[in-house]
Amino acid sequence: QVRLVESGGGLVQAGGSLRLSCAASGRAFSRNAMGWFRQAPGKEREFVAAVSWSGGMTYYGDLVKGRFTISRDNAESTVYLQMNTLKPEDTAIYYCAAHNGGSYYYASSYKYWGQGTQVTVSS
Repeated sequence: QVRLVESGGGLVQAGGSLRLSCAASGRAFSRNAMGWFRQAPGKEREFVAAVSWSGGMTYYGDLVKGRFTISRDNAESTVYLQMNTLKPEDTAIYYCAAHNGGSYYYASSYKYWGQGTQVTVSS
């Protein structure tokens, strides 16, 4: 069992930045790749980014590549999402998740999910 708690969401103007955190507890955090997804109202959950168990490999969705950076601190059992140059279309609930096998890009590859944190970007 892995418990995930996201924080750091909020309201920001377009062009601004936010840093999301996801604190993990439970089974060994460092054994799992971790991912961030987002879901806007009326839309499907969308892959944002993923990081390997060691932090050495990262993967990004096309819409956030070059603006967002995922990282992790295994000593602190925390994964981060630094979001820069935010756009109104980035508005969504952001979820972190623990990878359970399969492609990093699909939500079905993740077993444990946090409750989400709201990010709202005003124009």
